[in-house]
Amino acid sequence: MRLDHRELGAIFAGGFVGAVAREALDRGFASGVGQWPWATFIANIVGAFLLGYFTTRLQERLPLSAYRRPLLGTGLCGALTTFSTMQLELLRLLDTNRIGLALAYALVSVTAGFMAVAVATNLVRRARIAG
Repeated sequence: MRLDHRELGAIFAGGFVGAVAREALDRGFASGVGQWPWATFIANIVGAFLLGYFTTRLQERLPLSAYRRPLLGTGLCGALTTFSTMQLELLRLLDTNRIGLALAYALVSVTAGFMAVAVATNLVRRARIAG
């Protein structure tokens, strides 16, 4: 296996943009302990939408590229989304006896994430049919 420095550069560049966007969300939607974690929720849903869009578009609409998928999928979406933070927030909600809110957060996050991927995929596919 050969190390591709351009692929690593693409991942780094996408990751930088995703991490900056994630930090902006954290600053813009700060929430206290025991409250709905809006920053993580928005990052994960937007990231799921983008991943569904990019994956479908790159696979079905654009010529193959060695660097688009690492840039957009691994880098951008990987740094923007944060399911490990979601898990920690769920534990914090449970630690503060916000069991209903924790269950709602988990259920809505997973459902909205799947819906975001489905919507993005369908948008790309409809554009193919219309275009």
